[in-house]
Amino acid sequence: MKPYASPRACATLAALLLALQSAAAQAEESWPSKPVRVIMPFAAGGSSDLVGRQVAQSLSAHYGQQFVAENRAGAGGNIGVDAVAKSAPDGYTLGIGTSGPLANNKSLYHPMPFDAEKDLTPIALVGEIPVVIAVNPAVKATTLAEFVALSKSSANAVTVSNPGNGTIGHLATEYLSIQTGAKLQPVPYKGDSPAMVDAMSGSVSAVVAPVTSLIPNIQANKLRALAVMSKTRFPGLPDVPTANEQGVKLEATVWSAMVGPAGLPKSIVSSLNAEINKYTASPEGKAKLNSLGMVPLSGTPEQLRELMRNEATKWQEVVKSARISIE
Repeated sequence: MKPYASPRACATLAALLLALQSAAAQAEESWPSKPVRVIMPFAAGGSSDLVGRQVAQSLSAHYGQQFVAENRAGAGGNIGVDAVAKSAPDGYTLGIGTSGPLANNKSLYHPMPFDAEKDLTPIALVGEIPVVIAVNPAVKATTLAEFVALSKSSANAVTVSNPGNGTIGHLATEYLSIQTGAKLQPVPYKGDSPAMVDAMSGSVSAVVAPVTSLIPNIQANKLRALAVMSKTRFPGLPDVPTANEQGVKLEATVWSAMVGPAGLPKSIVSSLNAEINKYTASPEGKAKLNSLGMVPLSGTPEQLRELMRNEATKWQEVVKSARISIE
């Protein structure tokens, strides 16, 4: 026998649901009515942190509420992004993640504290910093093809420094070996600077790292850039061809994007996406991001979701082939 619900009880329940829906809609319409926390998953002062702060500052000016940057570094960005994933989907906790925690780390860290595809809402792509391969000037190679040929003819693998085990510089080096058959020995360091310094001194033959930190020494001829690993040439080094231009199908960049927890209201996502796209396309936004070595980008939340998925798949294959792991 089915339980009986009186017409009055049904009417009361319907009224309650309507009231809750109305309150939720009003909350979305009035968003943001208080400061918004923007989690930066890396240490203060780095390029990813500075990019995130620029975006937060522009959003503060537009919405008339403070978008407060909060650094939560550790585990390759996983700690900060995990805090975003586990926050309430009310629009008051957001994050500026990078390709590491949003895609690459899925194959490197076991277990991952979150599933980027299920636990996050993609909001907007901000920009990318290309990876570059540069050699010590004494190395007898002026193109990527010559460098690959040199490695194959050497008795031992050519040493190539990178900013650390599992970083984009490390992954890109392994990807180059897979794509070309180059005989390379990745040498991990603790950061861009020491990896670059040893390439300049000749302790290693080459360095593969995000272009930002290498630009001054490339321009000073202390390093010779062979290729940038982006779709198009990097504006800061316009004379350096891409790997694709040289016949090597290889793209590797550090991209930054804003994300929120799963279930973030579409109205908030749409508003943020439009404003961030407007900022990255503006003369002011372009100038500030360019000054940090970043190429501004834009797109829809759906395009960001697709990028996250495609990048995770691409680097998973490289990690598996090269047997890379992070303890």
